[in-house]
Amino acid sequence: FVHQIADEATPIDALLVDPFEQARNEAAAEPPLPTGAKLFSPRRNSAGRDLAEPRTLAALAAAVNAPVERERATPLIAGLARPGGSARTVVNPARLGGVVGEVIDATDAEVDTAVAAAVAAQAAWDARGVQARAELLERAADAFEREHDALVRLLVREAGKTYLDSHLEVRESVDFLRYYALSARTSLARRKLPGPVGESNELDLHGRGAFVCISPWNFPLAIFTGQIAAALVAGNAVLAKPAEQTPLIAHRAVTLMHAAGVPRDALQLLPGPGETVGRRLTSDPRIAGVAFTGSTETARAINRALAARDAPLAALVAETGGQNAMIVDSTALPEQVTDAVISSAFRSCGQRCSALRVLYVQHEIADAVLAMIAGAMRELRIGDPRDPAIDVGPVIDDAALEALRAHHDWLRANAKRLYECELPAGLDGHYFAPIAYEIESMRQLVRENFGPILHVVRFDKRALDSVIDEINGSGYGLTMGLHTRLDARVDHVRARARVGNLYVNRNIIGAVVESQPFGGEGLSGTGPKAGGPHYLLRFVTERTVTINTAAAGGNVELAAGLPARGG
Repeated sequence: FVHQIADEATPIDALLVDPFEQARNEAAAEPPLPTGAKLFSPRRNSAGRDLAEPRTLAALAAAVNAPVERERATPLIAGLARPGGSARTVVNPARLGGVVGEVIDATDAEVDTAVAAAVAAQAAWDARGVQARAELLERAADAFEREHDALVRLLVREAGKTYLDSHLEVRESVDFLRYYALSARTSLARRKLPGPVGESNELDLHGRGAFVCISPWNFPLAIFTGQIAAALVAGNAVLAKPAEQTPLIAHRAVTLMHAAGVPRDALQLLPGPGETVGRRLTSDPRIAGVAFTGSTETARAINRALAARDAPLAALVAETGGQNAMIVDSTALPEQVTDAVISSAFRSCGQRCSALRVLYVQHEIADAVLAMIAGAMRELRIGDPRDPAIDVGPVIDDAALEALRAHHDWLRANAKRLYECELPAGLDGHYFAPIAYEIESMRQLVRENFGPILHVVRFDKRALDSVIDEINGSGYGLTMGLHTRLDARVDHVRARARVGNLYVNRNIIGAVVESQPFGGEGLSGTGPKAGGPHYLLRFVTERTVTINTAAAGGNVELAAGLPARGG
């Protein structure tokens, strides 16, 4: 405005216009930015809730804490009226005296029955076509949204998740269902290929067969649902084996998908331990593929089991662990870094594949940034996540807790303590308080430590490439963070870091379906990325059909001498 006054070419009438009124008029002329349900148009976005609004949070808390009957999960097998196994109790990891429900694990005979049913049903399910399968996924997404509060209640009680994490997991599940439904309509459609006149070439995509989906306990609804949705919409019959710690959530999800119209023989549920149910499924020669999320060690075991079979080669889609790092240089904003570190390292009690494990901080700002992180850790509230004020809940079970305690003992002997949160008295669950320790190098860490443990490494500004080499040298390549205000540094790290997801000037968790396809490389997985445009292609087989269209008595275009084209 000031420069315009000195510009003789600017008319006086233009100077007299109210700049605020002009801005409002210009804004009104622009099309509105997409928000809410239209944010990812044409895909309908999942419904969000403002949990910072007291009444909204109070209503959800009332639903979660309302007295309900104990949940019961059983194998869901086509043609099987009553499972033959014995029941075991499922307890709340935040309150060991709280029984959430019971589950009956699948027997060997039931696994065999389910595989036979899947193989028999797959051709008919594939023949229904991608449009019909996609519509059923969208109906299931609507059902998940209607059952939002019930699903959140199970996530809080069975998986020990906070209200925010539980709500966002329901949303992610809905987004997976709708995204894969929409994506399948184009990426899996019949495609015409080029060729000469007188010849038709088409590419069809079909389901591979019976597909096993093995999901983890840390995202017992979202990853479970995403694997199933992708395999189903691609035309496979699915055998779903949930984590043995979280079968009740899985049972509820499959029940909702069946109610939405997914046939019982196209989607079957087989709860039980990996050592029995998982091993029997992955060694069965009738299995055409496996989608797995979990540890690198288990992924290797599955790969060996599939390779050892006297059967056609099976597809393996594996998303495994990560030794995830964040690099902070001296230009970074300390407040922004602190917020990103706290959420990345300690949200979900550090039990995310993408969680921050190693923080690299440039020497010049390390003391100030680490002091700020310690102050933020001091404010974290630890306890039963049924209380909406809780920030950090329990770890999933006693085995996870003992592994974290063992690593804590190693840190006490080999690292410098930066800060340790204190556990409140009277907790009756699998709790491990967030801690931060300074180490010399990521090379000291021999494995991923799956919990709220932050390792810190200081680095010299001239050693950035050495830091990147050290991260790449771990063999893992899942997520990585970078905090800097230098565009050239972003480009440099982007070019050299071998990771599936690089986040700049934000946290490194919470990948959004479609916007941030998730998955790693190296020891962190096989790809393709979940929630991305290439994921469905791993669940299909390709068939090309070539027809001599001139063989039935001539071709009008060929006779007329028209130029060649695809047909």
